[in-house]
Amino acid sequence: MPNPRLTGLGSGLFCAAVMTLLGFLDELLFGASLTVYGVLFVPVSLLTALWVRRGELLTAPVVVPIAFAVGLVPVAESGDGLGGRLMGLVTALATEAGWLYGGTLVAGAAVIVRRIRLVRRRAAARNRTST
Repeated sequence: MPNPRLTGLGSGLFCAAVMTLLGFLDELLFGASLTVYGVLFVPVSLLTALWVRRGELLTAPVVVPIAFAVGLVPVAESGDGLGGRLMGLVTALATEAGWLYGGTLVAGAAVIVRRIRLVRRRAAARNRTST
């Protein structure tokens, strides 16, 4: 499995680009199913949290909800004009909040686990060098 290390900005761009692509694919293949979009968001959130660099771990739980909203644009129902599109986006965000929270929780949990492992490794290395 690839193991890229993305910067904070790179992880945000990666997540937003993938979610936008998945939004367009969802619209094309499944008729803009919000459930399919939400299900696809969770593994993308996990990958974003796993691929961000160690020094920028805290950016992952911040960028995934933004990417969810960005990728939701092609999937959300659109009415007439900008107001209709905006209302469809707000409605989709409200009705799919469970998927949004779930993906953010997955990213946050992965970041916490990675951070705990990093702190333990540093402490073990410090103990080896001091003894």
